[in-house]
Amino acid sequence: MVKLFRKSSRLRPVALRKTVPEHRREKSTGWKPLRLDKRLVVITLAFVMTGLIFTYSSSAFDSSAFFKRQLIFDALGLGIALFLSQTYDRLQRMKLFRPMNLMILTWVLLVIVLFARTQANVHRWIDFGFFKLQPSEIAKVTLVIYIADYLESVTGKLAKNWKLLLKPIGVAGITLGLILAERDFGTPFLMAMVFGCMMLVAGMRLKHLLVPVIIILPLAVQQLFFVTYRRERIFSFLNPFATESSTGYQLVQSLVAVGSGGWFGKGLGNSELKLEYLPAAHTDFIFSVMCEEFGLFRIALILLGFCWLLVRGISLARVAKTHFRSLVIFGLTITICLQAFFNMAMAIGLMPTKGIALPFFSYGGSSVIMTLVMMGIILNLAAVDNTQNNLREDVTSYKNRNK
Repeated sequence: MVKLFRKSSRLRPVALRKTVPEHRREKSTGWKPLRLDKRLVVITLAFVMTGLIFTYSSSAFDSSAFFKRQLIFDALGLGIALFLSQTYDRLQRMKLFRPMNLMILTWVLLVIVLFARTQANVHRWIDFGFFKLQPSEIAKVTLVIYIADYLESVTGKLAKNWKLLLKPIGVAGITLGLILAERDFGTPFLMAMVFGCMMLVAGMRLKHLLVPVIIILPLAVQQLFFVTYRRERIFSFLNPFATESSTGYQLVQSLVAVGSGGWFGKGLGNSELKLEYLPAAHTDFIFSVMCEEFGLFRIALILLGFCWLLVRGISLARVAKTHFRSLVIFGLTITICLQAFFNMAMAIGLMPTKGIALPFFSYGGSSVIMTLVMMGIILNLAAVDNTQNNLREDVTSYKNRNK
């Protein structure tokens, strides 16, 4: 005779069933901290600590003053990063933190800075006395978030309808145009590269991307070759030793610092070029001082750290469960790593000199805080999807998602 019920499947009397007390049920469903990607946390803390060391070492005569301020900036940035790593996914659903609202707020700050007091012949900072806010650093984050949000809304349509490109190109154009009005060419160039990468991985055809490039090209040529100081930088980059006493001075001193470090460096704190020979040694050219003191072997660890961050970020983006999270992780990772590449390339003469900070390392409040904000957002979106446990799964590429 066939048994209709197995012993293990028989129902218990209601009175004998175990019930979970109400207060325990509430506790079990309450808020729990997200499990963050340990490897990203380790590389972030390692970069921050190394950056503090070199801020102290590279600032020569004002070491303690710069170090104390950078310590405050790092502590504030880490605090915000920790907060965002646990809450960003919920915050971005609120009306105030919607991508377009953040973009409008960024535009307001970028307009305000144009009327702020000139510093070093440029309009880049809003001076609050105790702190100088650089809106272009905020724009790096908000533009990536807006583009990711828009691309998610047109998933599967981007490659078929080129008109869908007009809105993100318009928003990016306004943002980069306002930054360019501050007499800052490096940040718009960086963000244009990030914008292009995000559009391509989201499924946009290359021929559609060429159209805005062709339109922008004349403006780029005008800014590079018809603005006097930029034209001089281009020519001094091509032959820095011919203009060693003028526009090529920074690059020559940077090359001397990098070359004099040799294989093993002069030792921490023993840089000679930081002693008023190399301008901006603790900001834009901190990598040159790092090469001089660390040498090629040890500086290679920094390079590998950024390469690992790039690979890890892209891996997390590939397995994210939504297009928005995937594109935000990808965009912010590319922003950090491209900026690092541009700064290092500038220091060793592969690119013209430009005021681009080295993420995590260069002295500066807005730069270090917003870099840590990016890391906090990446950690949150990766933790929400539990992607750290699924990196070996076979997943589709961005372009396949849009076919």
